[in-house]
Amino acid sequence: MAGRDSYLPGDADRQVKIVIVGGSGQVGQVLARAFLKDDHEVVVLTRQRAAKIAGRAVFWDGRTLEDWAEEFEAADAVINLAGKSVNCRYTSRNREEITRSRVDSTRAVGQAIARAQRPPRLWLQAATATIYAHRYDAANDEAFGIIGGNERNVPETWRFSTDVAKVWERAFNEAPPLLLTRKVLMRSAVILSPDRGGIFDVLLGLVRHGLGGRVGERPPICFLDSRRRFYSGDLLADHA
Repeated sequence: MAGRDSYLPGDADRQVKIVIVGGSGQVGQVLARAFLKDDHEVVVLTRQRAAKIAGRAVFWDGRTLEDWAEEFEAADAVINLAGKSVNCRYTSRNREEITRSRVDSTRAVGQAIARAQRPPRLWLQAATATIYAHRYDAANDEAFGIIGGNERNVPETWRFSTDVAKVWERAFNEAPPLLLTRKVLMRSAVILSPDRGGIFDVLLGLVRHGLGGRVGERPPICFLDSRRRFYSGDLLADHA
């Protein structure tokens, strides 16, 4: 169909159903708006009751299998972005919530897919490039990247972030066997968009107050544009 990208499983000329778990945040809403623009059905699982967001909002608590799991039936794709924002002070309580919100939600998604009579064909799971070691000698990638956590003189908060990344991925990899669902783990880094309340908005506020400056020893890298290309191309091609 003209004007529609084939970035989702299935035929390019049909409407598909996408469930975005934790989709009320910055990335989820960028995706929801893009999918809706292409006339797809978008369901957003959110812990915000009566949320006014793009997509059909369905409440869930982020850990318990309840009625929300019915939305997975016959869905074409599930995109799990759930997790407490790391834009907070790293108190003991916040650290626990950062970890549990990611692990519990990932386990719940895996259990819901496993119980579905007509499970989604694709599960895209958010993860973080923070799992990699801090290095300048070479780029980290899935083939040769070095997993962090054992570097010398690493700040304790860095080590915490790496630990979160590890248990998050472990929850995904330990999900029940899903014979009819393709699983894709996405290690992304900072995601920028012009939306209010996002990372770019926060950084821009610091700059406007005279607190801007160079970050790190290398030029910054844009990891993701503000459109759906992150989820497009061969990654989401038909894989029936």
